[in-house]
Amino acid sequence: MQIGEVAARTELSLRTIRHYEETGLVIPSARSQGGFRLYTEADVARLMVIRRMKPLGFTLDQMRDLLDATDRLDSGSKLAAHEREALLERVRGYEQDAAEQVEMLRTQLARAEEFAATLRERLPLSPTR
Repeated sequence: MQIGEVAARTELSLRTIRHYEETGLVIPSARSQGGFRLYTEADVARLMVIRRMKPLGFTLDQMRDLLDATDRLDSGSKLAAHEREALLERVRGYEQDAAEQVEMLRTQLARAEEFAATLRERLPLSPTR
């Protein structure tokens, strides 16, 4: 699929997708005869991982590291037991970091909701309320 369809499916801008290509996070799987970027479902899945990591504060280097680890685990090539365990440990570390960030975001959201409720309580009742 072309970049426009990928952008619509991932809800990422064309500029963002191109930036991820420039940084080496997601390279289009092919180019059309006209030079258009062509992406596969695997490329879209990779972009979705990046999209989900971004709001949790992961850096581009961390995204690259996680994608490298999962690529190697998913490659189907034979890994030595110690290498496989090291890769799994890296992924576990990212899962733990993500869980911690999610908890922090839940706390921030709860505080924001409390603040909004406090403001609503201070407003006089209006015909629309």
